[in-house]
Amino acid sequence: MGFWKSLFSGSDTTPSSKPTAVEGYIAEDENSLPTEAPRDPNLSSSAARSRSSSRIFFSTDRDIDLYELEELCDAVGWSRRPLRKVKKAIQHSFLVVTMWEQRGVQRRLIGFARATSDHAFNATLWDVVVHPDFQGKGFGKALMKHVIKKLRSEDISNITLFADPQVVNFYQNLGFMADPEGIKGMFWYPD
Repeated sequence: MGFWKSLFSGSDTTPSSKPTAVEGYIAEDENSLPTEAPRDPNLSSSAARSRSSSRIFFSTDRDIDLYELEELCDAVGWSRRPLRKVKKAIQHSFLVVTMWEQRGVQRRLIGFARATSDHAFNATLWDVVVHPDFQGKGFGKALMKHVIKKLRSEDISNITLFADPQVVNFYQNLGFMADPEGIKGMFWYPD
């Protein structure tokens, strides 16, 4: 519960502009100045030089290259969706957060999440994705923490999501749980 407690307690309900360390990288807010990532002694010298100049940062800019987002979704094995619908979903989302790796002048989309909301009480997370090269290293947790802090700063207190079976434990480790009141979700699909 420590993860959630840190998001709901105290006066720190606004997102911090202080960089957050993530497994040898620096995860930064979109307005922060980039900070050099520490060297990883397990990488070859050329890979270490390349990694050492990597920066990880978040952005809420909705002007996303949809083909780059499609490549990210392809990398995790998601089925393709019509780009015009993806664009519309992004436009109508309450919050869109992207996570980027920057090396020199090159940027690479490595994470994405969006939320819909009633703008008062509730938000639902959708399309949470982290590139496989960055999974298992704390980047997914950093992305989720950033998204939740942004939602909390808008006074959203009820955050829901739908999770595939293989990632349920990931979300449970962040404090998400099945509906505590035992309410089962219901779905309607066209025939």
